[in-house]
Amino acid sequence: MNPSHQFLEQGVSHQNLKRTSCANVLTLAYQSLGVVYGDLSTSPLYVYKTSFSGKLSLKEDDEEIFGVLSFIFWTFTVIALFKYVFIVMSADDNGEGGTFALYSLLCRHAKLSMLPNQQPADEDLSAYSTEDSAETWQSSRLKLLFEKHPRFQKGLLIFVLLGTCMAIGDGVITPAISVFSAVSGVQVKINQLHDNYVAIVSCIILVGLFSIQHHGTHRVAFLFAPVVAAWLLCISGVGIYNIFRWNRQVYRALSPVYMYRFLKTNGMEGWLSLSGVVLSITGVETMYADMGHFSALSIKIAFTCLVYPCLILAYMGEAAFLSKHHFDIKRSFYKAIPEAVFWPVFIVATLAAVVGSQAVISATFSIISQCCALNCFPRVKIVHTSSKIYGQIYIPEINWILMCLCLAVTIGLRDTNMMGHAYGLAITTVMFVTTCLMTLVIIIVWKKGIIKALSCLLLFGSIELLYISASACKIPEGGWIPILLSIIFVGIMFTWNYGTMKKHQFDVENKVSMSKMLSLGPCLGMVRVPGIGFIFSSLTSGIPAIFGHFVTNLPAFHQVLVFICAKSVQVPYVNENERLVISRIGPKEFHMFRCIVRYGYKDMQQENYNFENKLVSAIIQFIETEDYAEEQTNELTIDDGNINIEESCKGESMQILKAKESGVTYIIGHSYAEAKKSSSLIKKFGIDIVYAFLSKNCRDHDIMLDVAHTSLLEVGMAYHV
Repeated sequence: MNPSHQFLEQGVSHQNLKRTSCANVLTLAYQSLGVVYGDLSTSPLYVYKTSFSGKLSLKEDDEEIFGVLSFIFWTFTVIALFKYVFIVMSADDNGEGGTFALYSLLCRHAKLSMLPNQQPADEDLSAYSTEDSAETWQSSRLKLLFEKHPRFQKGLLIFVLLGTCMAIGDGVITPAISVFSAVSGVQVKINQLHDNYVAIVSCIILVGLFSIQHHGTHRVAFLFAPVVAAWLLCISGVGIYNIFRWNRQVYRALSPVYMYRFLKTNGMEGWLSLSGVVLSITGVETMYADMGHFSALSIKIAFTCLVYPCLILAYMGEAAFLSKHHFDIKRSFYKAIPEAVFWPVFIVATLAAVVGSQAVISATFSIISQCCALNCFPRVKIVHTSSKIYGQIYIPEINWILMCLCLAVTIGLRDTNMMGHAYGLAITTVMFVTTCLMTLVIIIVWKKGIIKALSCLLLFGSIELLYISASACKIPEGGWIPILLSIIFVGIMFTWNYGTMKKHQFDVENKVSMSKMLSLGPCLGMVRVPGIGFIFSSLTSGIPAIFGHFVTNLPAFHQVLVFICAKSVQVPYVNENERLVISRIGPKEFHMFRCIVRYGYKDMQQENYNFENKLVSAIIQFIETEDYAEEQTNELTIDDGNINIEESCKGESMQILKAKESGVTYIIGHSYAEAKKSSSLIKKFGIDIVYAFLSKNCRDHDIMLDVAHTSLLEVGMAYHV
């Protein structure tokens, strides 16, 4: 029950209720520090160092350092504060944020969904609600454009996948650069310590970090917020100290005039240095992506009241220090720390880097899970690490792949500058994808005019393209890493999506009609055996070809048959009472049913309850409802509540319960796809090699469903696509 409802029922006054609500929001704001802002808050470790890593050097005056600080301040203010806090976070999908949330909003309002098996009944889901405002000519034209040209729909999907893959690349680079930057601070005290030793210590921390992922973070998550809060207070305090100690005139750099003078004076080198400046906003996308775990208001309060002022003070303080210590640029962050508090700050910095890395790793698991739900990634094992906190997951395969890639980046580069160049290109690409999707949302979902949408695109998109162009010039110096990773992941995702869609198309074209099944009966001498058969397929209507293939070779099937289709819908979550949709196939005496299991893109598609009992109870309730109300439609959304089995065990219900006592068999297709002989070489390579390799090495359905081998029956079948 909602806390506010509890207080209302107890007769608490409105003033106390308001005070309690404020306390809840502030509590969430505090808790969000450890999950949302770990990555963003550790950016000061490497921003100035990376910005001045090229030929740009500090001169005797303060123009260069003030120019970089001015860029940091206005980039942080315009992108993080104006774009994300004031605009993007308003475009939520039932409280959820992120790239898939924007894509989901567009799919529901403009019918852009590339998911198969979408039905009109899905629009009745409580989370499916769309805006009732009248269409504008801009929104109508844009929708019509996408509807008439399916290639634009595919292009939009690839664009979304590009942003998603860059976010996955962020999950590789963030732990490497955060931990390496934090550990390298020890070189300030031990000058002779080689980078190789820093890399070794960083690798040890990274291996330990990835090795504990299977335990889940809920046991130590209570430490995350205090660590990040302590870190923010430390760097802001050091920043204030440096401002008063070294240069009180640093506030003048907040004028945008210094940006113009910086670029005019330094030209090409000034422009290239922006690839380091952009690192100041790494992690701002997390504010939007993690909105569903907290609330938009709590995240906004945490950012505006603590994160934003603390980071600005930290950057100003480091700039003040650099204005008097031009030769300390390579170690400026740790050099600026007063001697008395160096080691405490160093320890907190290392802990903050680990916390920030942990948040990005968890976010990567969540992204991969969503990609699987949208048929854009091979099936992987998803482990729930907490029975109390929904959404905390662990994916073994992805965890070890991330660890190997992080170690490769750390050992291969051993330089925060090169890591920073890779990092900057990844995060700016994700931000630009969000800006473009946000422009479409303003027109299609919010029904605003083209002027407002283009203003958003030109203001934020031009800034992000400026940083992308600067980061792109650093491709030979580390920027190639996210590009290579994105090409690989986009290739995997698009190939898997294409192969899955083609297999579904084959199923639709080759499904068996009921009349054909009835005609096969006398010829094959089919018999009904005791028990229940659960037949899994991707179809929401008709009988799958796999079943026809099965009865042709083995002319017998179970007394009760249930054709199960587990599918995703374009909403973040589906309520449990809307999860199952039961319908009957053929006459009552056939005892054949269809069950559609619906999941949102953030739902975990692995049942943590007894699926058999729940499904049988749902079928019995469907039968009883059918008996009591024959005039109602044959397809109903089944309530998940408990039913009185003893009272309802009559007629067909009794037969189903007896069939369940005889045993349940899971009939799953073990199929493989082959490209047609007339297919192009690219299609043959994609289907016969890439898709076949992914299918062979992904998780099987029986593992995903946790089915005992004694209850499993696999039917082999080839698909020609």
